[in-house]
Amino acid sequence: MVAGAAPLVVIAGATGVGKTATAVALARRLPIQVVSADSRQVYREMDAATGKPTAEERAAVPHDLIDIVDPDDRYNAARFRADALRAVESARAQGRLPVVVGGTGLYIRALLRGLDPAPPADPVFRAELAALAARQGRQVLHERLRREVPSVAARLHPNDSVRIIRALERGRAGRTEQRAWHDAAPGAPLLYLGLTMDREPLVARLRARCAAMVAAGLAAEVEQLLQRGYDESLPAMHGIGYRDFVRVVRGRTSEEDALRTMQRDTVRYAKRQMTWFRREPDIEWIDIEREGGPERVAAFVEGCLG
Repeated sequence: MVAGAAPLVVIAGATGVGKTATAVALARRLPIQVVSADSRQVYREMDAATGKPTAEERAAVPHDLIDIVDPDDRYNAARFRADALRAVESARAQGRLPVVVGGTGLYIRALLRGLDPAPPADPVFRAELAALAARQGRQVLHERLRREVPSVAARLHPNDSVRIIRALERGRAGRTEQRAWHDAAPGAPLLYLGLTMDREPLVARLRARCAAMVAAGLAAEVEQLLQRGYDESLPAMHGIGYRDFVRVVRGRTSEEDALRTMQRDTVRYAKRQMTWFRREPDIEWIDIEREGGPERVAAFVEGCLG
């Protein structure tokens, strides 16, 4: 690190690997402010299955970009980038080290590398797709996307018609990926850490974490969201756990089956996260267990910044 420069720290990795615990440990060593990079933790009233920091963890270190929009709001990488840049500057203005913590790789990439403008919306094409979905069901749009851009279809839930239509628009405009990226370097020295651990203990941790979320009242929270008028078709309701327990509340499946699906999808999601982050440049990987836990990783970060 360059002496006198204001660095940016990023702590990334799969869900459940220990990112928040590491940030809390770092807060005991340095005055930091966490900028959350999690596409689910932005939603108010959605707590049971989003893995938000606990009240104790938030008391230990200030967190930005948690509980900032309602479940029916549309939040995306461009909005995150604008919000995160403001949060980073706010932290620096208060004499705190900004530490970006999260597992949404798209958001972190948007912050570090910037975004090109997406192609403009095509109202006629959108109307055609909406009419097709009305006649044959939303699944037909996902199947079309799977044929045209399978890599993007694999990342989207079949019921997420808003993002599927946008992806079909991008494909029609000649863009097969969700975003085009600048090669802009961060505006400050960057310490980009990726936390990892062996697959077997991580899978066990994730399965236990899902069970704890269910025991903490996930079904009741989903029922309350539906009663407040948040439709199950909203992107926020497609998150792992929420889409499963909508089916429980609607009487379409049992809680036991929903938990098993939630556990399976969480493990798969963690694998996709690691695949994403391993393609990113500049990440320094640390096995959190072999390093000795969050406290030792925090000590490592402090040493790098010193």
